[in-house]
Amino acid sequence: MKNKCLTRTCISCRAKKDKKELIRIVKNKDGVIKVDLSQRLEGRGAYICEDKNCFDKMQKGNRLKSTLKISVDNKKYEELRGVIFDRTE
Repeated sequence: MKNKCLTRTCISCRAKKDKKELIRIVKNKDGVIKVDLSQRLEGRGAYICEDKNCFDKMQKGNRLKSTLKISVDNKKYEELRGVIFDRTE
């Protein structure tokens, strides 16, 4: 079996990268949005670069709303920001 490189597109900058290089944000069947560090949770997913500029652009353009098909308030964005960036610093 060939070893495929799974690529995904960042919803912010539209860069195509290996799935392992991106952060996955998932909406589960109950409508709960969270960061999926294992990249194995069930639900509709969106990928973003691990870059604060990409995150800011995603938030400003409200790109999670169109990708996950659910409205996301600023409080949720700040919660996601904390999970993504506080773990790496």
